[in-house]
Amino acid sequence: MSDEQKKVNLLGLSPQKMKDFFVELGEKPFRAQQLLKWIHQVGIEDFDDMTNVSKVMREKLKKVACVEYPEIIYHDVSKDGTQKWVMRMPGGSSIETVYIPEGDRGTLCVSSQIGCSLDCSFCSTGKQGFNRDLSVAEIIGQVYVAAKSFDKPGEKRERKITNVVMMGMGEPLLNFEPVVDAMDLMMDDFCYCLSKRRVTLSTSGVVPKLYDLAKVSDVSLAVSLHAPNDKLRDVLVPINKKYPIKELMKACSHYMNSLPDRRKLTVEYTMMNKVNDEMEHAVELAELLKDTPCKINLIPFNPFPNSGYERPSNNRVYKFRDYLHNAGYIVTIRSTRGDDIDAACGQLVGNVEDRTRRSERYSKAQDILATDAASK
Repeated sequence: MSDEQKKVNLLGLSPQKMKDFFVELGEKPFRAQQLLKWIHQVGIEDFDDMTNVSKVMREKLKKVACVEYPEIIYHDVSKDGTQKWVMRMPGGSSIETVYIPEGDRGTLCVSSQIGCSLDCSFCSTGKQGFNRDLSVAEIIGQVYVAAKSFDKPGEKRERKITNVVMMGMGEPLLNFEPVVDAMDLMMDDFCYCLSKRRVTLSTSGVVPKLYDLAKVSDVSLAVSLHAPNDKLRDVLVPINKKYPIKELMKACSHYMNSLPDRRKLTVEYTMMNKVNDEMEHAVELAELLKDTPCKINLIPFNPFPNSGYERPSNNRVYKFRDYLHNAGYIVTIRSTRGDDIDAACGQLVGNVEDRTRRSERYSKAQDILATDAASK
């Protein structure tokens, strides 16, 4: 192993781990704050450019540490201003990160895994299979890359990223510690200074990890529900077979009740034509959530090749929304952003070296379906 490989990537150290790093070097803990500010707030990775760090300290850091962020292999901007980055990870696979501007708000959608180990039937990421978890540096590196892209030489960094959602590729709670450390960096005063209300973790329902999250974090929570009953959710979100809706909602309530302030759970509901968008589903959903302070985010399905699902008509979406609204819920309809660059919700695929062979099985199944259709 080379000296370069042995160096600690400071980009991936949480605030506490950065302090521990300097203490191990025999330095004062305040050095951690200096480095965090240079790396995350100023966007500097060259130790020689960190002017308030002594030359002796800089030379010491060069020998034992580095600041390395993911390699950008593709960047595109949608006609609506949405941006997508494709970043190559060590090993050759790649992940996708999306920035969505809206007024004075800029939301960054961050990935937590290469591919996804869950296989939600309506999500193109899941069809790519799974390779591995991302490290802290690879998760926060997406924020670093996006923030740095807005920098203008000689000018103070603008705060373009106001919100981060852990809603990209992967299930965040199945990569627990790196995700928690990365979110700590997002919220730290010496890093990205995001409010705990503006960092949101979205889960498909890894129930035991929700209880663990309540012990170590107070970020906002979104649950990918997508169905109002177990029978349908078992098909759409297979992890429901292990952790059914009743257990999931109990865990979500526990987490929300653990927060020091009064926040609402965000319920994500992807609507697919004549699958989960009937009025009977709206009635079930209203009954299911009656004791849960929440806001419901309806997401019209974003098609991808051979998905087997269709986007519902606007009329079906509006009728569904109106019923829930009349039942007393706060309901929003997520506008489709960045679909011209395949950056919309459910469309992130990256380039996954699949260790599960799920993508291979999916491809074969689609070939069989196409052959059967052609023979009829």
